[in-house]
This record gives sequence, structure tokens and C-alpha cells, in this order.
Amino acid sequence: MTKIAIFGVGLIGGSLALCYKGKPGFTVVGHSPNPKSVEKLLKRNVVDAATTNMAEAVDGADYIFLCVPVGMLEEYVQQLMNLPLKKGCIITDVGSTKATITESAETIVKDGVFFIGGHPMAGSERHGVEAASSHLFENAFYVLTPAEGTPQAEVDRLTELLKTTKAQIVQVGAREHDDIVGAISHLPHIIAVALVNQVRGYNETNPLYQNLAAGGFRDITRIASSEPMIWRDILVNNRQVLLKLLVDWNLEISRFIELIENSDGEGIVEQFRIAGEFRSQLPERRKGMITSLFDIYVDIPDHPGIIGQITTLLGNARINLSNIQIIESREDVPGILRLSFRNQEDADRASELLSGPYAVHV
Repeated sequence: MTKIAIFGVGLIGGSLALCYKGKPGFTVVGHSPNPKSVEKLLKRNVVDAATTNMAEAVDGADYIFLCVPVGMLEEYVQQLMNLPLKKGCIITDVGSTKATITESAETIVKDGVFFIGGHPMAGSERHGVEAASSHLFENAFYVLTPAEGTPQAEVDRLTELLKTTKAQIVQVGAREHDDIVGAISHLPHIIAVALVNQVRGYNETNPLYQNLAAGGFRDITRIASSEPMIWRDILVNNRQVLLKLLVDWNLEISRFIELIENSDGEGIVEQFRIAGEFRSQLPERRKGMITSLFDIYVDIPDHPGIIGQITTLLGNARINLSNIQIIESREDVPGILRLSFRNQEDADRASELLSGPYAVHV
């Protein structure tokens, strides 16, 4: 049996567990220092076994997944090195910053054990093991960042294991990973938080800001609602990359300040044009760090029971609706009712079903 030990069985750790639990030849053990969490894992049938004892969790483990916050990774690796790990054991993590832990592990990990940094670029607007799914990583990029000197045979062994998740495995250097992810995920989170806080400040003297911020503004800033403690660790850990990115961001903002000050309409058009051109080339249906939304907008008449009719139609067609919102502000939003789905297939089916009696916009 191949034994997999998972520390931190939440959304990511729980989803990994579900990819292997019940598969022939695998046994999955979950670890949590909290006895109540251990009970919950067993009750939800996410793992084969669970324990609060670290030594028991890793006894005979072939693979160890550290799915704990970024700020705790080094501490966990150090603790693991004090335990009698199986020779050939591979330790990996799922953090969204890689350079610090990869370089630190090189000095900590002992002979016969290997550390290979990992980052599954998939997530959800939900949190915790309750949101775990064996399908979370399908079609997502799963980045591996082995340190220099890591035998390729061990990287290949971990890659083969991860194929069960149906993710696309990519191998890059740890620092290159942090540069890229800093730009496409960490920086956007900072910008979203800063923008929301800017509007929050205006709202203190004029509550109309909050009232009119539904629709487009709420959509483009949704990542500002991310878990604060997790993002504290990520931003501090990747601070050198982010400081450079923020300097570059200020240059981009300065360019717009200059264009607007000079009433340079052509320059503004050009900035939107080149941004739109690049954005149109981005993959639309691949999972990434910032969770994709599969929304459709529906124009509905203001009649009693109309929303119930729509949900009934979807339910009868066995289309899983994850969220529904009535939009008061129509700015930047093509419909008064927003329906959200977990995947593109459900959104497409709902659009086709509702397009007959209602005006649907994707």
C-alpha cells in the first residue's frame, strides 16, 4: 500500500485526500492537532484514518503533503525531520509561495528524504474540508518547484502520483514561480483590497457609495474578501517580489494620471486596446489561482413567483445552482438576476434552458 499523510485537511488537503481515498493501493491518513477536527474528518469519510499524533501520521508514509498556512511550513518540515521517516519519503507542500520553503528545506531535509515544493493553482470561494472535492484540480495547473540537485526520478515519482488529480503538472524554478504568481494573483489581491478600502473611506461620509457598489464593483473586487491571515503570510513571505511589482504598478497608474491630466483620449484608447487584446488571448476555461465564476445574467419581469419559476426549471433539469443574486444596480451588469454555477457545463445548460422564456446574457 502507498501511504499518503496529509497535514491540514481543509479545502486543498481534503480535496487531495478525496483524490486517493478508496483508490486501490492507497491509504490516506489525515493529521490535525485538534481532536474535534480529527473526528470531523472521520465522520465526513474524507480520509482512511486520522490522528493528532504527528509520528503516527507519518509512520511508513511514502508521501507527506503539507497543506498548512505558508507561515507554518518551515516549522512543520523541522518537526518532521525529528521523526523516523521512511527512506525515500517525499515531502511536498501546497503553498502559493515557493522560494522561501524550497530554499529552507534544502538545509533541513536529511538524506533519504526529499522535499519538492508544490502549488496546485485551484481554489474555491468556499473554505474548509466541507468544500473539498475530488474534482477540484481537474484541468488546473499543478506547479512543482524542485530544488537544484533533486533527483529527477523523485520528481517523476511525485508527478506520477499527482496525475490521479487530473491536473496539468508543470515544473518551474521556485523563484520564477513566485515572480509569476506574485503578478497574476498576489498583486491583484492587494489592488482589490486597496480599492475596496478606498471606497470604504468615501462611504464614511456618504453611504451612497456602498448602496451603489452592487453589480460590477462587487464582482471585480470579490477577492478582497479572501481570508486575512492566509494572505498576511503570503504577502510577507513574497514581499521582495511584491515590492517590485508595486513599484511597477505605480508606474502604470502614473501613466494613466498623465493621460487623464493631458486629456489624451487617444492614449487612453490605446491602453484599453492593448489590454483588451492581451486579455482576449488568456485561457477562458482553465482553472487558476483566482477562482473562475460561471455566471449568467437573466432579465426578468417584476412578477410574483418569477424567481421560484426559474429555480424550479433548473432543479427539474438537475442543474446545480450554487448562488443567486438580485442586482439592484445595473451598471456594468447585463441582467437583473445573476445565477452562479460550479462549472461551465452547468452554466451553458442553464443558459440554453432559460433563453426561451427569458433574456439571458453570458
